[in-house]
Amino acid sequence: MTVPKVAGERILTGPSCVAEGAAWLAARDAGMARAWQEAGPWPDRLRPGGFPALVGAIVSQQVSVASARAIGARVEAAGFHDPQTVGRADEAALRACGLSRPKARYLRALAEAGIDFAALETARSDAVVARLVAVPGIGRWTAEIYALFSLGRADVFPAGDLALQESARMLYGMETRPSEGALRDLAEGWRPWRGVAARGLWAWYAVAKSREGVA
Repeated sequence: MTVPKVAGERILTGPSCVAEGAAWLAARDAGMARAWQEAGPWPDRLRPGGFPALVGAIVSQQVSVASARAIGARVEAAGFHDPQTVGRADEAALRACGLSRPKARYLRALAEAGIDFAALETARSDAVVARLVAVPGIGRWTAEIYALFSLGRADVFPAGDLALQESARMLYGMETRPSEGALRDLAEGWRPWRGVAARGLWAWYAVAKSREGVA
């Protein structure tokens, strides 16, 4: 298939798009070929975007998966997936959901940021990341994850992700885990499918860690 483009960038819309990128990567990179053979087909991991997606990202920061789910459920039940509702709430109401004081501030900052989420869908990825990191509480990793999964950008690569770094170390036989900068350099060879390469590294890492557990 021909993967659609927005602002000159490929947009992943489902598994067939990921498979096209994976085939391109596997034909050019032995590590990616191994990851595809051992962990393919790689999931697309696409999910809805908008204000609720970033609320979920803030809620999930520095807490366990179980805690994030519990707090996230309370945040949603309170109506805080809506920026107007968040804007009308005081800190006490936000903290009653289990949010820390900094996260309550981040949600209010997000509600007040006035992000045009529809405009992000057609903006270049670097512009998407720049717009999002301007909001307190949203770092580069969060912004790149949003572009990767909520906007389906095929060439976004969140090199600061520790699982990606560790997966690359194991897959390519590195002595030490690569830094964010070193992993970004490695990923240059995966353009214009770095977002698919990230999915491959995550998928292969899960398989590799499962094998370690069995052993």
